Amino acid sequence: MTGRLDSTTAIVTGASSGIGAATARALAAEGAAVALFARRRDRLEDLARELDGASVHEVDVSDADAVRRAVDEVAQQRGGVDVLVNNAGYGSMDLARDADLAEWQKMVDVNLHGVLSTTHAALDHLARSARGSRGIADVVTVSSVAGRSVTGPGSNIYAATKHAVGAFSEALRQELAEQHVRVGLVEPGLVDTELTNTGDDNKPDASQASELGLLHADDIADAVVYVVTRPARAAVNEMLVRPTEQEN
Repeated sequence: MTGRLDSTTAIVTGASSGIGAATARALAAEGAAVALFARRRDRLEDLARELDGASVHEVDVSDADAVRRAVDEVAQQRGGVDVLVNNAGYGSMDLARDADLAEWQKMVDVNLHGVLSTTHAALDHLARSARGSRGIADVVTVSSVAGRSVTGPGSNIYAATKHAVGAFSEALRQELAEQHVRVGLVEPGLVDTELTNTGDDNKPDASQASELGLLHADDIADAVVYVVTRPARAAVNEMLVRPTEQEN
């Protein structure tokens, strides 16, 4: 069966669990050869055994040099990069007066610097791919509803990083439009992932959500696939996906 992403290579960061793993599966189901980026090699190897042709890259997105080496390795081995999905993320929801500054720094390092360094490392590869037979390439960043509005006082730095990613994505879209590298932003509401289901006091709590008050990782993976499988003439630059019952 022919997939809509046959003969393409996709990089997915934060691929060891949750939205990242679901997105890797969804892209592979469409025919993409997927490069799995995350820190937890054992989980990546388990996922790679499910996916035909997937490669494992143990990398921390906050390490810009390691990210560039990994992206270049994928491009060299696969002949290019057609799709980049920036999914790796971290969240902590403490009030400012109670916050651990190390938590703030980790959010900036992963949510912002990780997106910047991975995207920067992939840009030349994406531009070259866009000149190929597919005629386009894609950068999709998984952000958050918190990138549109501050959802509460404890979302301070998390929301700040997501707002920054949104601004970066829009500037990148303007820069790359003529090169046919599409730039998309997917902004989930509350999703059942390790960020929301651990029960940690300083994390969003999804434990009391109803069936219609909580998204699944596959819902966001579907959104990413939709963005990257549009006709070359159509660029989906922003997609907000909330659970049906979520108000904010």
